[in-house]
Amino acid sequence: MAPPGYHLHLLRHGHGPSPCPPRRPLLAVAAAGRERPFQYLVGNEHWRDLVLVVREGVLIPRPETELLVDLASEVDGFREGLWADMGTGTGAIAVGIGRELGTGGSVIATDVSETAVEVARFNVERYGLEDKVEIRRGSWFDPLQDVKGRLTGLISNPPYIPSSHISGLQAEVGRHEPRLALDGGENGMEHLVHLCEGSASALKAGGFFAFETNGDEQTEFIADLMKTKWGDFFCDIKRVPDFAGIKRFLTGYRR
Repeated sequence: MAPPGYHLHLLRHGHGPSPCPPRRPLLAVAAAGRERPFQYLVGNEHWRDLVLVVREGVLIPRPETELLVDLASEVDGFREGLWADMGTGTGAIAVGIGRELGTGGSVIATDVSETAVEVARFNVERYGLEDKVEIRRGSWFDPLQDVKGRLTGLISNPPYIPSSHISGLQAEVGRHEPRLALDGGENGMEHLVHLCEGSASALKAGGFFAFETNGDEQTEFIADLMKTKWGDFFCDIKRVPDFAGIKRFLTGYRR
């Protein structure tokens, strides 16, 4: 894995002296920036007070996702709890939570992508959180069978873009960020519904969940579904706005 800034260094300086005129490397950077997200070029992204390593094959963490860490940290018993970050990507949420935990708290971060697991592990080690954050590879609840019914909280920013909308995303997103981390199925809620259903058995009594969604319509649909289909399992279900006032997050508790 290239260290932060490595790719930008190569674009600027190459592997040795270059016969190109001085403007050429700068033009190369500009051209590359039009084709690929800048974060992939420089190899990192600033998120909360972190500088996270990123690379192609892993979703670039967004500013609005920072709120998931804040929502978790407000839960009673947060600091000493057992938490799960599902679909961890770069490990941003897991690292953000891990840095706030007390001596008895821990996070299990999961992802099905081998690339994401490698990047997340790098970021965990970068911040010295190996004793707080454990990285596991697997699909959704599969890696959590040994902690079933014991989780204090379950946090996820799952894929939530409808499949038919992927081609209409900004080029730097749709062409370069991993479809695996974007595509939420036909209506964008395939993974969200799976997370809601699985949370009933994964969380302990009183356990907390927080999911990021595509916005108002998805949170409204999922909140209604949880109340009607799984109302015996969950309570205090809320739609929480992001910084722009969009009701992007869904939170609640296991009864």
